[in-house]
Amino acid sequence: MSELMELSSSPLIPSLPDDVTVDIVARVPRSHYPTLSLVSKKFRKLIASPKLYKRRSQLGITQHRVYALLRNRDTGDCRFYILHRKLNSRNRLVIVPSLPPVSSRGSFVSVGSKTYVFNDVDALCIDCASHTVQPIPDMPQRFSATPMPSKVANVIDGKVYVIGDSRFTSDHGMSWRKTVMVLDSETQVWEPVMKKENMRVGALWSDSVVMEDKIYLKGYMNEKALRAYDPKQSRWGVVNGLEEILASECALSKWPNVVKCGEKKLALFFPKKHDGKEVICCAEIALERRQGGEVWGKLESCDVVIEDGGLFDVVKCVAVTV
Repeated sequence: MSELMELSSSPLIPSLPDDVTVDIVARVPRSHYPTLSLVSKKFRKLIASPKLYKRRSQLGITQHRVYALLRNRDTGDCRFYILHRKLNSRNRLVIVPSLPPVSSRGSFVSVGSKTYVFNDVDALCIDCASHTVQPIPDMPQRFSATPMPSKVANVIDGKVYVIGDSRFTSDHGMSWRKTVMVLDSETQVWEPVMKKENMRVGALWSDSVVMEDKIYLKGYMNEKALRAYDPKQSRWGVVNGLEEILASECALSKWPNVVKCGEKKLALFFPKKHDGKEVICCAEIALERRQGGEVWGKLESCDVVIEDGGLFDVVKCVAVTV
């Protein structure tokens, strides 16, 4: 395979063709890739190669990977951290050194193995398989010239919708308009901007997760509930069985960050006091829909993922499949 031979001038394993080696490595759990990358420079190139993750996708071998964007309170820098999930060991957030700082004002959304970052004046695409960043060109001029102070991004059928409000000058002075930008994630092409004047986006929830046709989010800190919204029924409900963990563990958290981390599983990030200091924790919650449509949650783990939690704020969490 000529594409794979570009990884090195000699075989990765002398006794095997490169395509066989790639097939073998593609079947190895991704949690072992950091160790494999230490074997040799050739293996580091393989682990960072998009060809490996393309082969994993072809084989139907993908895993959820969770990233958290943390803001350093001392420097103001926002950097991406990856959640290392290990069997029989505590989870940890580890910085991704190859990814540059990004703006905390951006909107973030994931599509497959990529994370899109929409700032006030530009947009980026992060490949979470290779941890590389590419700018998204040709952002609509009307949007980039007028920053949105409040915006959200979501994905429907492979298209990324960025929705927010921006100010403009009219004959009657300053006014607001809702602006909708649409990016095709396959072609990386923007569609014409849609806008509606004299309309502002209302109060926005900091984080939500769509799973099995329901939207899950953690409410304000006094609510002590994980809420579920069913768009088909236009009905709100709560996830049962989590009242104790949310009341005790999330007491300090005004806006906990929630993200999908597997099939029927959520990860909830929040600060708390631990041994006299502030830390950042991650709780993994398994969801179950019972008879009558009730949704129940079971706490599977709750780990301290950042020891120096007083130095950081969790800005956003995203999950990708690689």
